Formats: sequence, C-alpha cells, structure tokens
Amino acid sequence: MKMIKVEKKDIFTIPNILSYIRILLVPIFVYMYLKAETPQEYMLSAGIVLLSSLTDCFDGFIARKFHMITELGKLIDPVADKLMQVAMLLVLLIKIDWMIWIVILFLVKEGFMFLAGLFMLRKGRKLDGAKWYGKVSTAFLYVVMIVIIAIPNIDHKLMQGLMGASAVLLALSFVMYGLEYVKMYRSIK
Repeated sequence: MKMIKVEKKDIFTIPNILSYIRILLVPIFVYMYLKAETPQEYMLSAGIVLLSSLTDCFDGFIARKFHMITELGKLIDPVADKLMQVAMLLVLLIKIDWMIWIVILFLVKEGFMFLAGLFMLRKGRKLDGAKWYGKVSTAFLYVVMIVIIAIPNIDHKLMQGLMGASAVLLALSFVMYGLEYVKMYRSIK
C-alpha cells in the first residue's frame, strides 16, 4: 500500500488550515453544548457547528478553485467531518436515549466505509471522492443536528420525524456506497 506524501508547503494551505480549525472546533462544541443551560448557549453551540460546516464548504471550494488540493487535505478533511459528526451524535445521545439507533447506524456505515476503502486501497483502487447520496445524507444530518442542538425543547414528534428521515438517508447512503464498493470489487477480478 502506498503511503501519502506530505510536502511541507501543503501543511499550511488555506483549505488545510480551515480543516485544522474544524478539528479544533470539535472540543469547543462539545464543551459548550454540555454546559449549555440557556437558549442562547444552545444557539451558540449550534453556531459552532454551523461555523464548522461553513468552513467545510469553503475549504473544498478554495481547494478546487485555486488548485490547492493536497494529499494531506484529502486525509484531514474527512477526518474533521467525521469528528464533528461523531461529537454531535454523542452529545445528543447523552440527552436523547433513543439516539443510540442513529449512532449505531452511523458507526456501522462509517466502519464499513473505512474497511471497504482500506480493502480496495490494498487492491490498488479507491473511491473517487464522496458521492451525491453521501453528500445529501451528510448535509441533511448536519441541518437536523443543528436544529436539535439549537432548540433542545423541540417538539418530540418533530424531532423523531427529522431523525427518522436522517436515518433513512443514512441507510440509503450506506446501501448505495455498498453497491459502489461491490461494483469496484467485481471490476478488479
């Protein structure tokens, strides 16, 4: 398996700095959310997640527009995304018991993606970036999480509906990525 080559000049590109900022926002978000008591503090916690998602959009845009795509960026960008997603799910799990089912689905999907990706890398193949269904699933999950974080006393039925829709999109994304990996595997035989 080929190791990624990180050049010194790639460490401090603007897109990679934005990814570092997103990683640093994770513990800040967790702390702010867990200590939140007032509506303003919950809104601030949601604002941190929103800031994280905006820096994610900007780092991708800047990397593509200004030809700043680096191997390091391809590694740290998804790590920053997953760290925030896991942080959001886990802090919500502390306050919402049934969130465990979403957490399990998320972890199974991401575990599969990691293992399938690693397996395909060993075969000399890799998935060509995130697919539209993964992006839709992730964007919807972010929107739902931001709403639930910002409005902790949201109507229970509405929250369940939003989380149910998010779970369906997550499961659909899981199946679609699974089919993509099966297709990739069959093409190497």
